[in-house]
Amino acid sequence: MKVVLALGGNALQLPDGPDGIEGQQYAAERTAAQLLRLVTDKSINLAITHGNGPQVGTELLRHDKAKDVVTPFPLDVLDATTEGYIGYVLQNAFRNAVTLAKEKRSFVSLVTQVVVDKDDPAFNNPSKFVGPIYDYETAMRLQAEKGWVFKEDKGRGYRRVVPSPMPRRIVELDSIKVLMEAGIVPITVGGGGIPVVEQEGILRGVEAVIDKDLASSLLAVELKAELFVILTQVDKVYINYKSDRQQSIERANLDYLRELYDEGHFPAGSMGPKILAAIKYLENVDGQVAIGSLEEAEAVVRGVAGTIIYR
Repeated sequence: MKVVLALGGNALQLPDGPDGIEGQQYAAERTAAQLLRLVTDKSINLAITHGNGPQVGTELLRHDKAKDVVTPFPLDVLDATTEGYIGYVLQNAFRNAVTLAKEKRSFVSLVTQVVVDKDDPAFNNPSKFVGPIYDYETAMRLQAEKGWVFKEDKGRGYRRVVPSPMPRRIVELDSIKVLMEAGIVPITVGGGGIPVVEQEGILRGVEAVIDKDLASSLLAVELKAELFVILTQVDKVYINYKSDRQQSIERANLDYLRELYDEGHFPAGSMGPKILAAIKYLENVDGQVAIGSLEEAEAVVRGVAGTIIYR
């Protein structure tokens, strides 16, 4: 079975874990341990994807702080930077977990370019959260000083937002297929991939961050994967989340899910992109989507936990 597994932010940073790269390594090791049985199951032809929102935001901040000493990198290069080092952290963690278990499976992190439309309206309406959370006063000061755009993030505070265009094509798709056919697990489309525009066959990077779930959905479509899995911090998809009318969704077909999405049940800053990713996948592939928690990853993949969405 061909499976695309999209890891959420909690795969790389735990709320109570150490800060910095040590925290990401610690979380990745925990993730690798939780996914060990899945990644060593030879009946599963697997590709793994991941996000980079907090990491690319940190890189933006780091480069801004050092701009008087070294020339800052543009956002597409920072996308590549974070995709590379997060891929390394995950690749190392999975390899070590497999070795300690005396199992065999190879992992390769692949820096991946994703074509976007240069006229995508997202370039005029930044919406992708990156970096740390600020209070209102600090966010407005930074917005005035640096020209950054801030929006409120689910009542937690204010975060910088950058353009998030829709992914159209995965440039390194053939390489991903070769790796998977050889039984190697590619860690790919990291952070949604590096956004590039194409003109007469020539690719140029653009300043944006592609949504990880939407890019993962595109990968699942282009691979014709039978199963697209999104692992996150919640155990299921909910409507009226965290209200007295909260209701979990165990199973849903595409039409019902699209109806709920159109009615605005899923916020753009949290479950919204995941549901849109599920819709886009199921509109193109007769497969299944499973959304659930990282802690129940194996049960989610087996269809006995989380939310299962089908045509």
